[in-house]
Amino acid sequence: MNTSRVILCALFLLTLAACASSPSLPPGSPVQYVSSPVQCVPYARQVSGVQLYGDAYTWWNSARAHNYQCSQVPRVGAVLVLARTSQMSEGHVATVSGITNSRHITVNHSNWGDNRGRRKVIYYAMPVEDVSAKNDWTRVKFWNYEKNVYGFPYAAKGFIYP
Repeated sequence: MNTSRVILCALFLLTLAACASSPSLPPGSPVQYVSSPVQCVPYARQVSGVQLYGDAYTWWNSARAHNYQCSQVPRVGAVLVLARTSQMSEGHVATVSGITNSRHITVNHSNWGDNRGRRKVIYYAMPVEDVSAKNDWTRVKFWNYEKNVYGFPYAAKGFIYP
């Protein structure tokens, strides 16, 4: 086999591998694909400036212990903390990127989704809806780009301000 044929085969195989590992999100979804997984905690720490460590679900209590202001009111730049669940054993954190109204915000976050391909995606301006009975952001739904609807409700602790 000549060198150019080997190179073409290698490029073809790399293209197939890239397609197989990319999540199936609709064109135009505000995402960035990265080469290796990005956990939500280091991403939120870098983007927000909130210098907390440990699993995402520990951030709420840790923030209070480190004198960060916490509230049930979203602000741009704040970190939204989700409680841990059986599916999210480490919890989740996302950074507020915009406020639409009293029930809707947008967030930037990473490591969100139900498959390995989504571990290499950073989501920008993903819509989040407050579905709590008291409009206190204790229960939220994130936008599902594949189904074009809000997804499963998650328990939220609140917002940590930088």
